[in-house]
Amino acid sequence: MPRPADPNTQPPAFNRGLKSALTLTVVCAIAVFSGVFFAKAGQKAESDALIASTPAEVAGPALAELLFSAEEAVPGATLTHKTGTLRSRDNLIDLLARLGADRRDAHEALKPLYDNEYLDPRRLRPGLVINAAFDETGPEATLSAITLRAAPERSLIVKRDEDGWTAAALDVRLTPAHKRISTIIQTSLYDAALANGGRDQQVVDFAQVFAYDVDFQREIHPGDSFEIVYEAWVDERGRPVKTGEVLYAELNGKALSRSFYRHTPSDDEVTDYFDPNGESATKFLMKTPINGARLSSNFGTRRHPISGYTRLHKGTDFAARTGTPIYAAGHGVIERASRYGGYGNYVRIRHANGYKTAYAHMSRYGPGVRSGRRVRQGDVIGYVGSTGASTGPHLHYEVMINGKHVNAMKLDLPTGRKLSGEMLDEFMLRRSEIDAIRIAHGAETEMASANPTPVMQAR
Repeated sequence: MPRPADPNTQPPAFNRGLKSALTLTVVCAIAVFSGVFFAKAGQKAESDALIASTPAEVAGPALAELLFSAEEAVPGATLTHKTGTLRSRDNLIDLLARLGADRRDAHEALKPLYDNEYLDPRRLRPGLVINAAFDETGPEATLSAITLRAAPERSLIVKRDEDGWTAAALDVRLTPAHKRISTIIQTSLYDAALANGGRDQQVVDFAQVFAYDVDFQREIHPGDSFEIVYEAWVDERGRPVKTGEVLYAELNGKALSRSFYRHTPSDDEVTDYFDPNGESATKFLMKTPINGARLSSNFGTRRHPISGYTRLHKGTDFAARTGTPIYAAGHGVIERASRYGGYGNYVRIRHANGYKTAYAHMSRYGPGVRSGRRVRQGDVIGYVGSTGASTGPHLHYEVMINGKHVNAMKLDLPTGRKLSGEMLDEFMLRRSEIDAIRIAHGAETEMASANPTPVMQAR
């Protein structure tokens, strides 16, 4: 399943064609800006101490944190500092103008960022925060400096001097690390993960690992527990700057008790999550080919809300907002992608072993979706809508086996790969490495390896 992009930043292609002279270290940046970053004596003393005690190549993170706010960019008590957030359909000139900058000044200030390819204006995302300093010594306040965090590990600054505007980038030196969350769910898995230091992406990744086994809308309950171990990068003070892949995912609840390890077998180099026995978490078909939806109608006999007739409802309905992505439940070939009577905009996919899946009432089709095209599990094939005989935006999802409609929610689907031989031995080594990480971060010594057979609880 695709991973949603970070809503706050989508890192631009900073490194394309950058000249080495413009790839500045913190020390170089201090030289370029002649020490004007240090507005307060106490902060200057702290920074000088850091420079004296820290090699130049590792001084970046601490200094970047000290220096990279507009309050430090230009000295003087006559400055006004303002912070703003990029809105949907905004550009940076709009944002700076909203903070009080002259639009021509804003354009000139941003130009060196674009010219040096520090920033790609086409890839900015809502939520980006900038800090601006205004000089109020004249009759009108004028823009003097702009700072922004372009990526977790990179800060950008633009400063006005007597020759115009100058831009520089400070790159934080990051150290790989690991983080572990282990807790009991009180309200939701999302709330529990964020309350314990996790981020949206870890919750999404965790849900994707269990997407074949658990319906997170209906099968997660207060009192269930979970564990996530994931990659992180920290600054020299040990504070997380960005996060990476989930290495271990464990869920213990009423619906399911199971754990998975991230591993890439060397024979096919396809990364997947495997249980302690080396069996893949991936199944032939996804249980729910949509994220964040509410099950609004089950498979079975019902009275149709439009026709009024009582008849078999041949699929499962998931209510969701118009435009919510719909994913191919498994690998296959699209048999049909067109308007289809009361189904509205409709896609049907032929899978292996006599399986077919169908998706109806879509507002529009996914990129390149057409009859005859081969798709992979997780490809976006369309978006939620209310076309055809529909009372509101939802996905109508059907599964057929050898032409017979079946209840997708009760399918016992075939699993993916099960490792054996050398590949299983290889996985066991990786499992031991991840278990060692878990122990180092406070996991109980009774690891999953002590009882490798996963316990499946009755639904």
